[in-house]
Amino acid sequence: MGATFLDDIDGTWRELGYDSRGAFVRDVLRDAVEHPAFDRADLEAMLAGEVEIQQDHTHSSDEIRHKYGPDAADE
Repeated sequence: MGATFLDDIDGTWRELGYDSRGAFVRDVLRDAVEHPAFDRADLEAMLAGEVEIQQDHTHSSDEIRHKYGPDAADE
């Protein structure tokens, strides 16, 4: 592993509030074993959703019900 990669890992575990690199790696490995179908596309979709939330590009449940609810086609 290169130094840049390890620096990225260290920055990530600290940012996420882990006590150590080992604890972070243990959780990452556990997730990989327990959720093997989770892939890069899933991660990208999850991160895109997080960006939308951070940029306040969200809608209330009332807005969604109004726009897409059973009565929406009648409007």
